[in-house]
Amino acid sequence: MTKILPVVLSGGSGTRLWPLSREKYPKQLLPLVGEQSMLQATVARLDGIAGLGEPLLVCNEDHRFVVAEQMRLLGKQGKTLLEPFGRNTAPALTLAALWAQQQDDDCVLVVMPADHVILDGAVFRDTVVKAVALAETGLAVTFGITPDCPETGYGYIKQGVPLADGSGAFKLARFVEKPNREVAQAYLDSGDFLWNSGLFVMRASTWLNALQLCRPDILDACRAALRGGGEDGEFVRVDRVMFEKCPSDSIDYAVMERLTTGQAGLPESAVIPLSAGWSDVGAWDALWKVLPKSEAGNASRGDVLLEGCHNTLAISEGRLVACVGVSNLVVVETDDAVLVAHHDATQDVKKIVDRLKADKRSLAQWHRKVYRPWGWYDGVDSGERFQVKRIGVKPGASLSLQMHHHRAEHWIVVSGTARVTKGDEVFLVTENQSTYIPLGVKHRLENPGIVPLEMIEVQSGSYLGEDDIVRFEDTYGRS
Repeated sequence: MTKILPVVLSGGSGTRLWPLSREKYPKQLLPLVGEQSMLQATVARLDGIAGLGEPLLVCNEDHRFVVAEQMRLLGKQGKTLLEPFGRNTAPALTLAALWAQQQDDDCVLVVMPADHVILDGAVFRDTVVKAVALAETGLAVTFGITPDCPETGYGYIKQGVPLADGSGAFKLARFVEKPNREVAQAYLDSGDFLWNSGLFVMRASTWLNALQLCRPDILDACRAALRGGGEDGEFVRVDRVMFEKCPSDSIDYAVMERLTTGQAGLPESAVIPLSAGWSDVGAWDALWKVLPKSEAGNASRGDVLLEGCHNTLAISEGRLVACVGVSNLVVVETDDAVLVAHHDATQDVKKIVDRLKADKRSLAQWHRKVYRPWGWYDGVDSGERFQVKRIGVKPGASLSLQMHHHRAEHWIVVSGTARVTKGDEVFLVTENQSTYIPLGVKHRLENPGIVPLEMIEVQSGSYLGEDDIVRFEDTYGRS
């Protein structure tokens, strides 16, 4: 039986879903639809297919510990391939295919972005099984979403003649860029065009052989990067210097679009129509479309009250959000930002993120609550020369042995037990007890217990940035 390797590409930043999605904690890590994060739902989507192996995730190095924790909660034991920086989807898939071949395995790769929604899992799995059968014969297969409206936000695929095997697949005729509304309507009326899903199924060798003809520069750079890296537990690392030299390109541009030209040596290609409630959730209006709605067309999450509203999406992460007499709006509240947008303008949320970056405001990258491999911290308050944080440390976890040049710290334990290293001292601090860490003293915080540790940290000093950390020892390999 052919082994199937799920390859989950988790490199997006989801800027149009700000303020929930941030660069350092993007949309695929969030539970936007259902209880699972989009990443977890993607990984679990293939469960039950015969021959399915453990997933291979490709993600940004900054997200590695959050991704690992989400996979642990899902009960998955696969590897996570770490990209030091984003180089688009073609290099990501190339690294995955090369790694698969290193395992002496020319398996079939089922390539899925981590930030898509598919509501009908059974239909999706049935379609994947058909695609795998085609991929076993050497075809490069993609899925085209059956369109239900003249959408201008997606690229399109034109299907050619039906394949003779009765699979329901078509020869891949051509890819076309995002059209204007008039052209999109013509595509819809013709019945020959599908939305480009970004989902692919093919053998590892099929991709690598095609890339050798189309983009040998990407293949050579990825080979060198993987050869210069290594494995660290569940993580597969690549050589940063070699990967930095890799050109950036998408799967479509690098290979798939060229498969329709008839160039000698390239594999045959096919597209399978898919009607399974797919969405790339590219903006807030797309999320509203896939969420359950009231008779008035409203969708909400969290502490929300709607009165006389229609076609409104309202999300609260904490405070009460009340909307009265509004229509076609998106209202999103987080602990440090509020977004109000019209449905027709949600693509422009990215412009707000661009302005935040231009102004060097951290709201583009970080949430107030920041996740670390040992737990999390939440910036509660700050002012000139002081900062207050809530800190949570997982059972058995520890922060690095570190020192600060510009700040001192007061620690107050709220729940659990802390083991504190302060200079040459090591001692326990329990609930309602506190300790003081002077400026310039080596220190470490650990949770030796079996319940989470929560504490309040009050920092004071001339500079309170997160880069004022000198690490001497670190369990998680951070410099």
